Amino acid sequence: MIYGLGMVDMGMTLDFGQIVADNEFALMIKRLLLGIPVSDDELAVDLIKEVGAGGHFLSEMHTMNFMRQSQWYPKLIDRNVYARWKEEGATDYTKRVNEEAKRILETHQPEPLPDDTVKMLREIIIEAEKREGVI
Repeated sequence: MIYGLGMVDMGMTLDFGQIVADNEFALMIKRLLLGIPVSDDELAVDLIKEVGAGGHFLSEMHTMNFMRQSQWYPKLIDRNVYARWKEEGATDYTKRVNEEAKRILETHQPEPLPDDTVKMLREIIIEAEKREGVI
């Protein structure tokens, strides 16, 4: 179980950029927990026999397809070489996660709750307010 996303200062503070960073780490962990599938197709047993000793697999569609399936591609962790990172603005991870948090806060449109859920929540609030003498 992963909990406490975005918490800093011993959980006394919540940081939106940290939530975004922690979410990316959680996605990485989720991918790792899927494990490594082991089958004749995954291991390319037939392809290994076909290509043989001294051959290579880089131009094989099997390699490309399975690489795409098995790789985890982060959204914000930068895996570029240093020169490309510099070319693209040399932004550090903190800046990228904070920019993504701002983008989410500015653009996210949550889906409305179903009507029956809204009704139930209103009833709970009204009951609580009655108990507390608010209404």
